[in-house]
Amino acid sequence: MFPLGSVLFPASLVPLRVFEPRYLTLIGRLLDEDEPDFEFGVVLIERGRDAGGGDQRASVGTMARLVSVDAGADDLVIVGLGTQRFTVERWLDDDPYPRAELSMLPDLEWSEALAPLRTEAEAIVRRVIARVAGEQSDGDLELSDDPVTAAWQLAAVAPLGEYDRYTLLRSTSIGALLRQVIDLVLEAEELWSAE
Repeated sequence: MFPLGSVLFPASLVPLRVFEPRYLTLIGRLLDEDEPDFEFGVVLIERGRDAGGGDQRASVGTMARLVSVDAGADDLVIVGLGTQRFTVERWLDDDPYPRAELSMLPDLEWSEALAPLRTEAEAIVRRVIARVAGEQSDGDLELSDDPVTAAWQLAAVAPLGEYDRYTLLRSTSIGALLRQVIDLVLEAEELWSAE
């Protein structure tokens, strides 16, 4: 398990600089030639720091598949790709690194009836990103042709704080995810307008 100060969504990338001995051990075990396992769990640190331990951790997270590893002099730079969401059933001892017993959450399912909601969510996210960036465009925001992946990508790029992002991660349906993206991004936009 890799507790972080940020939320990882399915279909999103997480670049990490790994320097703590316990996480270097974790990555070493993931790459073990005898039993390679290229996935690790990522959870949000709700309270505390992401270095040194002693943190409070969220109960829902995302598995990450290790997609690249680059070695530095005394650290590693890794990239993980979010795969499936999980619930932490029980935290185990942090020695030699954080570990937990998990239950995988079901994948969210798409219905074509949600297409207008997805279109609305995308338009709002693009508009607010452009506003926050102070530009007339939304940059190079490219979304997957797969509607479930695109919904998670919208959640990942929405200009929100980590607790709002955690709310999105806990969604129980694509419809709920898209509605919450819309509501939370519009709330954030109102706050920026009031400043």
